[in-house]
Amino acid sequence: MPQLLRTQWIPVGLIVLAVVVDLITPQDVTSAPLLIAAPVAAAPLCGIRAIIGVGVTAMVVHAFLARVDGTFGWRAGVANQITLAAVTALAVLIHRTLRRGDDRARRAQQVAAVAQRAVLPRPPSRLGDLHIDARYVPAESEALIGGDLYVVQSTPYGIRVMVGDVRGKGLGAVSAVSADLGAFRYAADEAEDLPQLVTRLERALLREGGRRGGEQQEEGFTTALIAEFSMDLETVRLVNRGHPAPVLLDVQGRTTLLEASEEAPPLGMSDLGAWASPVDSFPFPAGSTLLCFTDGVTESRDATGRFYDPVARLPLVLGRRTRSAGRLTPGQILDTLILDVRRHVGGRPKDDQAMLALHRSRAGHEGLLPGKS
Repeated sequence: MPQLLRTQWIPVGLIVLAVVVDLITPQDVTSAPLLIAAPVAAAPLCGIRAIIGVGVTAMVVHAFLARVDGTFGWRAGVANQITLAAVTALAVLIHRTLRRGDDRARRAQQVAAVAQRAVLPRPPSRLGDLHIDARYVPAESEALIGGDLYVVQSTPYGIRVMVGDVRGKGLGAVSAVSADLGAFRYAADEAEDLPQLVTRLERALLREGGRRGGEQQEEGFTTALIAEFSMDLETVRLVNRGHPAPVLLDVQGRTTLLEASEEAPPLGMSDLGAWASPVDSFPFPAGSTLLCFTDGVTESRDATGRFYDPVARLPLVLGRRTRSAGRLTPGQILDTLILDVRRHVGGRPKDDQAMLALHRSRAGHEGLLPGKS
């Protein structure tokens, strides 16, 4: 808001500059172009009344300066007054056109936001002792949602999670995301273990690809990380299907990459061959946080082409923030990660980023990690 208020003074500054230029230059040098530019500059910055006010002020100032210089005649005076009036009217039309465009963009963003909440709702903030938060950073700022996904679900077999990335970007991938989420929500409640869950997901995605046909059937796939927490939260079991490995952040703020013991292709490619879905188990002690993300994070490059490394970067940036702000919530950890990736890239990421933080609280500590208490 302060920045907007400062920019609204630009038309006034042009008028003041025109007065200064007119007073310090010979009489045959006119400052009319600066006065004419003032209402044009006001068009995207001010309201209609302010634009008209700038135009009228510019006309009054021009008439005064022309009288002082003795140049107020048809050629140098009245013609400029007519030009100022016409430019002011044009500035009002420009303002209305820009406002209509802004309104359309705002409505489109509202529709996209509704679609995002419908297709990709925020996970529950807490399931037992597991505190959860998520972030979605689209590569297309207008879209708000694209081809990345996350879902957290409490099931009879424990809390189950999926973070995935469907083939494609932007709104064109939303239908595939919806199909993946629907398949997971059904299979997560029915499958007794992770291999069964993955098998049911594969079948569902193949059926969906068959219904769509064409490129979606031949090349549609989803990289996915599927996690299952034991009932006591002491263990997290992972199946990684072509997805970036998650990072375990311990209570001291140290990071560990939870890599898969065997490589496996993305989901939706079982018609090309049969692959096992190895399940890797890792301890998940109290005070730890599991950070899951899509390749929009790990494949972000800096100006030299170097990939972002969350294992190396997170202890540094989280350590600095912890020293200044104390314990961090899962949401604050994700926000810190988003800002650090942007610093690494030097701007907005070129790929969608979905992030999920799952923190196991410690007894007697509602404030969350990292660092010693």
